[in-house]
Amino acid sequence: MKQRKIIIAIDSFKGCLTSAEANEAAAAGIREVWPEAEVMQTAVSDGGEGWIEAFRTGAGLTLSRRPAASGERVALTVCDPLMRPVQASYLMLGRTAVIEIAQASGLTLLAPGERNPLRASTYGTGQLVADAIRRGCDKVIAGLGGSATSDCGMGMIQAIIDSLSENGTWAGVHQLKGVEFTIATDVANPLCGENGAACVFAPQKGATPEMVRLLDERARSFAGTSARHFGYDRRNQPGAGAAGGLGYAFMQYMNATCRPGIDLLLDTIGFDRLLSDAAMVITGEGSADRQTLMGKAAYGILRRAMCRDVPVCLIAGRTADTDVLSAAGFSHIACVNPPGLPARVAMNPEVAKQNIARTMRSVLTSAALGAGA
Repeated sequence: MKQRKIIIAIDSFKGCLTSAEANEAAAAGIREVWPEAEVMQTAVSDGGEGWIEAFRTGAGLTLSRRPAASGERVALTVCDPLMRPVQASYLMLGRTAVIEIAQASGLTLLAPGERNPLRASTYGTGQLVADAIRRGCDKVIAGLGGSATSDCGMGMIQAIIDSLSENGTWAGVHQLKGVEFTIATDVANPLCGENGAACVFAPQKGATPEMVRLLDERARSFAGTSARHFGYDRRNQPGAGAAGGLGYAFMQYMNATCRPGIDLLLDTIGFDRLLSDAAMVITGEGSADRQTLMGKAAYGILRRAMCRDVPVCLIAGRTADTDVLSAAGFSHIACVNPPGLPARVAMNPEVAKQNIARTMRSVLTSAALGAGA
């Protein structure tokens, strides 16, 4: 019998399992049913949590067909959103820097009572960018998920000026010439207005209605000043509102290209080539519903696999809108948690791993997927 090739590419179960941990749990379940299968694992991310790790293991996978670390992880002390010292890192793949902005400017760095987007700064992200430029990187890929900020990237710009400028102004930052910037986000919102960064995302970061109004006014003022300086205005570009307007700063000040995070990652790791002769793809995320189809990692993987007629199984800790997900093309949708399991138990990493493995055993032995075995 021809050896089955199965690709596992599950996004992190936030607050519970990393992408790599979820992948390995699924692989364990697969091997119990199909021990002869060729199982390929790659960590994935749509630009938020796990962005660096996805590139590290994905870059190695294209060479070895097994998850392996690739590149150099650079660690340094930067400022967190409240300007306190925090350890952060980014990845160097040759002369390409892969930055996960949540490492320096993430919401998880703050206690619930500390969340205040009027104060939170992206200064630490700017320090990461500046360090990469000083080390000779001529390409920067920044994942914009999970930010605590809504400062339109002003903190990042100031940090780059402080680190690299010859005369204390943006015009004096000559090292950025020739550097290619790409931002990864599934957010298409503009910078300002009712669909902008402040109105849509700031409440999730601790903003009151009055804060939202002030943040939107600040964004409009900053965009106006920037437009007069540069002679162009990118406040309405899709993605400008990502990460509290950090997307705008990258596009306005660094001429960054904006791409869906999962597409950028899949292109970089050569995912389309990995699909060759694959019998199945296993993907998933913590919660799967109709929002999965709005640029999330699982949907990006589905689109690639459908182009090659490879079935895709979607697993999640919580599922809803399964009719919509099925209509989109997922061949099987499974909730890994038994009905009635308390959330605090389901979020235990060891329980989650066991449930993922059990779900894979069930999926692979089901009549729907076993018919072609």
